Amino acid sequence: MLMDWLEKFILAALLILAAAIDGAQADTMVSGTVFCDQCKDGERSLFDYPINGVKVQVACSDSNGQITMSREETTNWFGNYAVKFDGTPDLSGCFAQVSSTGQGSNGCGVSAGPAQSLRLMFRMFDMAMYAVDSLLTQPAQPMSFCPRSANPVAPTPPTPARPLPNPVTPASPPPFRLPPLPKLPPLPPLPPLPTLPPMPPVPFLEATACPHQQWTLPEHNCYWRAVSPDTKVAVVFGLEAARRYGTDLTLLQGLQGRGEPYRTLLREGITAFLNSYNSLQFPYNSIAVVQHLNYGLMGSNRNVLFTALRFIRANSGYGRVPCKFTACK
Repeated sequence: MLMDWLEKFILAALLILAAAIDGAQADTMVSGTVFCDQCKDGERSLFDYPINGVKVQVACSDSNGQITMSREETTNWFGNYAVKFDGTPDLSGCFAQVSSTGQGSNGCGVSAGPAQSLRLMFRMFDMAMYAVDSLLTQPAQPMSFCPRSANPVAPTPPTPARPLPNPVTPASPPPFRLPPLPKLPPLPPLPPLPTLPPMPPVPFLEATACPHQQWTLPEHNCYWRAVSPDTKVAVVFGLEAARRYGTDLTLLQGLQGRGEPYRTLLREGITAFLNSYNSLQFPYNSIAVVQHLNYGLMGSNRNVLFTALRFIRANSGYGRVPCKFTACK
């Protein structure tokens, strides 16, 4: 416990030092996600899914439509991309588009959707972050399970109808009256319903956040969901993590890293990824954890320290949410 508090103190000190030393550096990040528009309706729907291996271009043009600045990046397994620009240029007039679809996943790469404008999310400490609405790629034909409204058919022009003759109003018959019903005796009162037993607690819906030490204990292996301790770090976090940590490092090994900012970032990122699958009320979902860890790896040392500190605070429940692990049976 003393070592964890000491490490948090060192991280905070390094953040202050990085802010003083790294003040001359500036980075701008543009991020978004590419989806496969399976129903070819031109918008996000329940049937769409993130697509990997698609090249995305972020470009800026002048008043004459000439491209003045351009960067390109490839989406990872979760369909995410992050394009980095040196300095803090004004990208408010720029756009992002799918530049090369290839075949994508399951052949969803025949055509690309429209380009999307960039939205400034924040600008501070000589850093800027832009977000892009979802980009789309489309297959050759809509999938068979898509609703008909997603593939509308041109309506058949109506046939002009002949004028109808004036209706003849028949003589109305006298009204028919039902005889009055006899009075029925009152029904006896119903017995009271039995009291239902209380619902058992649902662990996934409860607020819980556990630090990395709890995830390394063997008696808590049953809480690993979606991934296992032997899953590779590169498989979960993508190419940027593979360049930094290699392709052989497992999640369990990454949870044991300490003493260096990049190892601390990976340890807390893996912990946040596991917590996101264990509690619906965790501040980050799984895709957000992957995105934030990649943003940290692609930025400066200050970005690494900032991202690691945010994960540490979330994994500790911000001092309000406890860890509700019990020994697995």
